[in-house]
Formats: sequence, structure tokens, C-alpha cells
Amino acid sequence: MTERREAMMLQTIRLSEDRNSLIILDQTLLPGETHYLHLQTAEEIHEAIYKLRVRGAPAIGVTAGYALALLGSRLQEDSKDSFLTALRKEKDYLASARPTAYNLFWALARIEESAKKKLTEDPENIEAAREAMMEEAFAIHREDEDICTRIGEIGFSLLKKGDGILTHCNAGRLATSGSGTATAPMYAALAHGWGREDFCVYCDETRPLLQGARLTAYELSSAGIRTTLQCDNMVSSLMAEGRIQIVFVGCDRVAANGDAANKIGTSGVAILARHYGIPFYVCAPSSTIDLSTPTGREIHIEQRPGEEVTDMWYKERMAPQDIEVYNPAFDVTPHELITGIITEKGLVKAPFEEAFRSLF
Repeated sequence: MTERREAMMLQTIRLSEDRNSLIILDQTLLPGETHYLHLQTAEEIHEAIYKLRVRGAPAIGVTAGYALALLGSRLQEDSKDSFLTALRKEKDYLASARPTAYNLFWALARIEESAKKKLTEDPENIEAAREAMMEEAFAIHREDEDICTRIGEIGFSLLKKGDGILTHCNAGRLATSGSGTATAPMYAALAHGWGREDFCVYCDETRPLLQGARLTAYELSSAGIRTTLQCDNMVSSLMAEGRIQIVFVGCDRVAANGDAANKIGTSGVAILARHYGIPFYVCAPSSTIDLSTPTGREIHIEQRPGEEVTDMWYKERMAPQDIEVYNPAFDVTPHELITGIITEKGLVKAPFEEAFRSLF
């Protein structure tokens, strides 16, 4: 199988046919190695989410949905109250894996609510609650695929032939169940018959975990899209030369006022885009919009291990031993710097809080 065909056929998440394990693509090994993990325990799934073996807000949401349904199917409690108590314990443990990605909490809440609803209707039927959770997990998966397509079409409508498109981190096929969020417009362009000469995508390397280099550049180039990779600190140079006409980024959580948390470095891209007069769009499934969080200041930003900066990609440690390391996983882009937020329900523009109320 050619690299191109293999890359486009990779499936990020699925449930095993016997519904006994969660199968995920280990993204920490890409692009050098394609390996699927078969996860069965809460500890294995928690580790996979925390270690970014599965990553990207939509993909984390799908994983969480299947995970809680899978774990719930094994609970031995035979009464409504004891079953829901045990289920909540599993839910809270999974939720602790990544504190910023809202899809994680959103999906877990949907699965729990499906069990509660079924047990309210029939308090004695634990088996029906288990089946309801599994059906809800499959629904989350199907919805994510459709959401990607819808975001892609809206984003594509903003493109012109000849555009240079900048993206940061990986909000692509590998971060979702479909064609991605920030990359969905690019795949939509292919579906509409655009070729390599019609547009070019510039991928930020995305330090320190290199998701742009390892994942976005890999999947886009494998799809036949003209792709250029650059270090994060080269964005201003690209924009100054007029190579970038539009920016698409993903996000992990959007506050009620439109502030958006995404992979570290995104806010810097937004500042540069504003300086150079380039439209900056956040591609966000409605499931990432957290109306209970007023502004970006209230979004909890995950701090990652310092070794990701000092050791991970080097044969020998690159930095002195006696230094402190600052390694936040995300930063928050203020809503004032965002041209629009592309959701599956439509393109949203400021004032965002008012627009979100209309949207929902």
C-alpha cells in the first residue's frame, strides 16, 4: 500500500466488533510507525488521552464516549443508585486526563445522561442503561463525521483559488473522526475539484510536540495537497512576504465571549494575522463551545511535563539540568482577534456571546 493511500485510510478511533476494547491509532508514533492500541481498562484509556496517543478535541470526545460506555457495560452494580454512583466514579477519573479539552467533559456528560434517562424511565433495567450508553457513543461518533463535513463546506466558501492557507497544530483527520476541523476546508477544496496548483497550505511545526510537522504535514501531503512546513517563529516572515491569505485553526474550548483556547502558539499567530490584515478563523464544533465559562480567563490551561521541551526529540538532553521549564499545552486567543468562528451550524461573528445564544 502506498504511503498516500495508507495515510488517508487511517482510522483514529473505533470500537472492537465484540465491544470489548477501544481501538485507537497511537499518534505519538506517527508518521514513522502506524500502530493501533487495544485499550480495555480505565487506566489504559486515561493514559492514552493524557499521553496524547489520541488527541484533538473531537477525537478525545469520541474516545471518551466509547470509553465510558465500555466501562459502564462492565459495572456489576444491580441497582439504579449504585450503578450511577459507580458510573460517576469512572466518569470523573476519565475527565481528569485532560483539563482543557471541553469535548472530553461534554461527551462524558452525554453518556452519563443517557444512562440516567433510561434508568429514570425504567429503574430496574440496568441492561437497558448499558445499551443506551453504547448507542449514545455511536451517535457521538457519527455526529463528529458529519460536523467535519459541514465545517469544511463553510470554510471552503471563504477560499479563493491561489490562496495560501496557514494552520497551526493538527486539527485534521487525525484529530477527529472525519476530515478535521481546521483542515476540513482543504479537503473540501479537493472534493470540489481543486488541484495542487490552486492553493497551498503552510503548516506550523508546533513546538514542543510537533503535531504540525508530524501529523498535519503528513496527512495533507499524503492527500496530495501542496504543503509547506515551517517553524512557528517563521510565520511573520511568511505573512510579510504576502504568502498567507487566510488562517484556519482548531480549538479545544471556546468561552461564552468567543475567547478560544487552542494549542500553544495560536494566540501569537492571531496577533500576527491582525497586524498583517489577514482573516483568522477558528474552526469549532458546537461541542467545544462552553457557555458556562464566561471568558478565556476562566479556562484551565493544562501544564505539561518539562521533558517535552528539554528531552523528547533529542538524542541527549538539549537544556541544562538546573533550569525550570514553562510548558503550557494551550493558550487563549482573545475574541477581538478572531474574524469568525466556523461551526457546523454556521459562521459566527462578533459579538460572539449574542451569536452563540442565537446559534443554540
